[in-house]
Amino acid sequence: MKIGLDFMGGDYAPKAAVLGAIAAQQVLSPDQKIVLFGDTEQALPILAEQQIDASCFEFVHCTEVISMGEHPTKAITQKPNSSISVGFQYLKEGKIDSFASAGNTGAMLVGSMFSVRAIEGVQRPAIATNVPKLKNGFGIMLDVGANADCKPEVLAQFGVLGSIFAEAVYGISNPKVGLMNIGEEEEKGNLVSQATFPLLKEQKNINFIGNIEGRDLFNEKADVIVCDGFTGNVMLKLAETFYILTLKKGFKDEFFDRFNYEQYGGSPILGVNAPVIIGHGISSPEAIKNMILLSKTMIESKLVDKIKAAFTS
Repeated sequence: MKIGLDFMGGDYAPKAAVLGAIAAQQVLSPDQKIVLFGDTEQALPILAEQQIDASCFEFVHCTEVISMGEHPTKAITQKPNSSISVGFQYLKEGKIDSFASAGNTGAMLVGSMFSVRAIEGVQRPAIATNVPKLKNGFGIMLDVGANADCKPEVLAQFGVLGSIFAEAVYGISNPKVGLMNIGEEEEKGNLVSQATFPLLKEQKNINFIGNIEGRDLFNEKADVIVCDGFTGNVMLKLAETFYILTLKKGFKDEFFDRFNYEQYGGSPILGVNAPVIIGHGISSPEAIKNMILLSKTMIESKLVDKIKAAFTS
């Protein structure tokens, strides 16, 4: 197994990414190797400082970096030697089994669509995120930013993608799928929500439990929350603010501790032909470590094959 990581991506790169890779490598088995993409000359001093043998990793030297503010499509095409571009090229050629970065989110989305592409039958891949639940554990919400506007058919596919991910990667048995709406009744919502409800209801391979409301986001009503990327991103940023506010107020609580993005590492792009994970721009070494470990779990669970099988049938 080879897990690709762009160590030039993120606000605290390359140090945070390299330190996270070191922490992850220490818990991986000998046959699981991390492949680091970026300026090797910047990584080696960090490894030496930590007294880590560079041979523990594979390096792919890249001479360019896609910064956070660059236009995704232009950057991917105009910077072929960037760590993100080269990483996706390796993923496309099967030289690595997954690819992750805390860098430019748009470039990661464009790169995945240009390289490994969407799984046949998937209209629009989605970004998923974890949502803490009040009692314990967490649910999955998608989309949270890849698709600001969605057709009903696309939202219905999100229900399938999220359900497969929740079961295959997190072991949630027969996950409950809910459609985020402004009311529980079937006829509630805007035109898109009203048209999506019957499509989700018709899906035989998911456990659709109907509409849920914003107040249900953190309770046990649904394991998979379906929404468009605009709504999902607003809710995600609001949830992240809860955690920041608890820290500022000096409030310690187990539930709010689970809002800490570091625990989850990153957000997978579901619906493409290989495991791809986007990390938070402010990713710490702990977040990078968990992003790598999530990559490992996605590979081992054969998630992509399960999604392919579902959309083929």
